[in-house]
Amino acid sequence: MPFYMQYLAKWPEYFMATRAPGSERLTGYVMGKVEGKGEKWHGHVTAVTVSPDYRRLGYAKQLMKFLEDVTEKVHNGYFVDLYVRMSNDVAIGMYKKLGYSIYRQVINYYSGEEDAYDMRKALPRDVHKKSIIPLPHPVHPGPDD
Repeated sequence: MPFYMQYLAKWPEYFMATRAPGSERLTGYVMGKVEGKGEKWHGHVTAVTVSPDYRRLGYAKQLMKFLEDVTEKVHNGYFVDLYVRMSNDVAIGMYKKLGYSIYRQVINYYSGEEDAYDMRKALPRDVHKKSIIPLPHPVHPGPDD
């Protein structure tokens, strides 16, 4: 079964697409999953994409809010995380505006060619915001990354 179909089969509640008003044209989508144990129980953004014609119109914010709500209200997670290329300043800026912060740098995350930031947003269950305390040093990808 293809990668994304495995996600859809296991975590269907984490998939959503947006459409242009009055149209059937897709403007964007988000997909994710829930993972971890104990205080590391969290939602993960596997992919969020908005068509270039519809960027800066609030679709990404809507998609991210949907995933955060599923994590909080359906799965009672502590935080949401995502990985983003360190060179993707536009995306990093957008995620920061949505309340995400850089938790750690993951060395060679993207096919051994580029580092990633693991960005996180604490949810209400993480009362003391432990999940977003930044690590002081870069890490190599582990089995859970």
